[in-house]
Amino acid sequence: MAVQMALTLTNDEKIARLRADLRMGVGFVLRDGGARWLAASAETLQAERFAGMQALGDLELVITDRRARTLKTWATDGTVGRIAVPADVGLKWVQSVADPADDLSNPLKGPFAMATGGDSSAQRVVLELCKQARLLPAAVMVRLGDDAACELAEISVGDIEAGLKTRSPLHLVSSARVPLAVSKDSQVHVFRPEDGGTEHYAIEVGKPSRSEPVLSRLHSACFTGDLIGSLKCDCGPQLNAALRQMGAEGAGILLYLNQEGRGIGLANKMRAYSLQDQGFDTVDANHRLGFEDDERDFTLGSEILRSLGFSSARLMTNNPAKVDMMNATGIKVSERVPLKVGLTPENEKYLATKAKKSGHIL
Repeated sequence: MAVQMALTLTNDEKIARLRADLRMGVGFVLRDGGARWLAASAETLQAERFAGMQALGDLELVITDRRARTLKTWATDGTVGRIAVPADVGLKWVQSVADPADDLSNPLKGPFAMATGGDSSAQRVVLELCKQARLLPAAVMVRLGDDAACELAEISVGDIEAGLKTRSPLHLVSSARVPLAVSKDSQVHVFRPEDGGTEHYAIEVGKPSRSEPVLSRLHSACFTGDLIGSLKCDCGPQLNAALRQMGAEGAGILLYLNQEGRGIGLANKMRAYSLQDQGFDTVDANHRLGFEDDERDFTLGSEILRSLGFSSARLMTNNPAKVDMMNATGIKVSERVPLKVGLTPENEKYLATKAKKSGHIL
């Protein structure tokens, strides 16, 4: 019995596998009371599997309330939109409704018939898993008959809901000295969640004292700004300015959190950039995709600081929400240190939107 239990997947491990399945275009089965649903990502689903799902019954295209509002339709229970997929359409129709790329060139996508009746718990958890998988928050679902056999992974809605209430703990897996241009006395620490998800990094500049507030920054990964010099944001200049100030003061911690594009992933961030080129600001673009303003989890930063022995910080940020989060999760912020760099003609409107809609102090 002990050996059997040791080889059994934990709930977190099951959910991690579901995220991987969604990214591959593979579906899974959800149990919700007496109902069983087959669910798959609208973005990655292939035509052959879509046709197979159509053969099982009436399909639903499940989207977030944000996307439903963009499409001028309504969310079934205020949180998710459940669009009845016409029997005579193909996968291309589904993906054009889920993806706002051609909304302006093809604005009359409705009217839509909405699937109603019953609880939408199964639909909500599938959308959350799509978000965690960094996919468009849209899914194709079909209710299975009682005698339907399926070889796909199967899990209950309750198990997923329980897993979504907690985040997999982070653990330090490796550290090494890495001389930097701002300080030759620096280390990089790598943290990994128990479920094998995305790793996050702490760059320790100098030898910061654990007994006084540490100069620190929560920096979300930005491939375009940090690595290739994009002028559409101020991320690269903020990263470099924060490290320079830590080097000048002799000590600090920069937390590099892999939450690209405000937590929606690089592919969706590029979708949002394309929508910005159509005239939408950064917040509206996220909404059209089906996301909230900001999908990041900054409690990662406070967990890493605590694990490194810090209890207070001088936080380098223009975002008061980060200060509030740190104080609420056990890291006392003694000072908010402004970080106003990187303004360009290309990002002027972006920064203005962050100030107006997201409360940044610029």
